[in-house]
Amino acid sequence: MPLETESLILCPRKAEDAKECYQLSACTPKFEDLWFRQTMMADPETMAYNHTWGGTISFPEEHWKAWYEHWIVNHENKRYYRYLKAEGFIGEIAYHYDDERLIYIADVLVYAPYRKKGYGGKGLALLCDAAKENGIAVLYDDIAADNPAVTLFLKNGFAEEYRTDEIIMLKKVLNGQHRSAQNTIPGEG
Repeated sequence: MPLETESLILCPRKAEDAKECYQLSACTPKFEDLWFRQTMMADPETMAYNHTWGGTISFPEEHWKAWYEHWIVNHENKRYYRYLKAEGFIGEIAYHYDDERLIYIADVLVYAPYRKKGYGGKGLALLCDAAKENGIAVLYDDIAADNPAVTLFLKNGFAEEYRTDEIIMLKKVLNGQHRSAQNTIPGEG
């Protein structure tokens, strides 16, 4: 499978630090690179946002094949998954179609050692660009009410749709070319 990538160049705000520019890309992981997802899912600091739903997530090797087939090989235009890569793998971006709520749910996860460097916002921009290119009109994310990532999404064009005691539902209308004002499953609309 060819490695699919999209990328952005990130530079520090100060001109004197311009030599510190780096490229952030979204790339389709190879099967053998799922060790990185396993590492992130098992890291308590990375998964602290998920404490409401149990924290870390087990991702043993025996589950990799089925997961890879579902998310990467047979995505049916309902799922999108990429690693974020800078000097190495630093996180993941994804979206999937929720058949019950009939919406696309976004996911941005930056591995804890790489947080606070601008990767989350740039990764979210790459994800929104990919969703738009794939004909998705609107992305949502339901984030735990106490998750500080809400600010990241709000700073990047998402708006609060509603909130409960447990979650805040965020929504972003992706401007430009799309099938309709409503989400449609590619190939069905």
